[in-house]
Amino acid sequence: MTTDGIEAVFLESHNWGRAARFFQALGFTLEFETDHDSGQFRGGDGPSVFIAEVPENRPTTTRLVLKVPDETAFRPGPDVEIVTPFEDTHYGTREATVRDPDGRLWSLQAPANS
Repeated sequence: MTTDGIEAVFLESHNWGRAARFFQALGFTLEFETDHDSGQFRGGDGPSVFIAEVPENRPTTTRLVLKVPDETAFRPGPDVEIVTPFEDTHYGTREATVRDPDGRLWSLQAPANS
């Protein structure tokens, strides 16, 4: 089994409030906000955008989250480096990290009940 498209775009920001207002000004709707300066937006039928605030002294990152419908059926090929295997997340899914040949990190997200 392979991935099933882009689930979300994960962005880090040094200012949650400014980032939230930016995406709302672009027409995105806030789906939910956490109590630790993060939240998820939706714009149309595409993937969600999740934004999390990080400290000023830490560089911000952007990562695409690919949907994996069934973690147990996922079989990466030899060109996929697994950085971290699937683990439970605090938000109710299972997530793994892989690295592509150019060094970019990608998140893979599967349902918790895979």
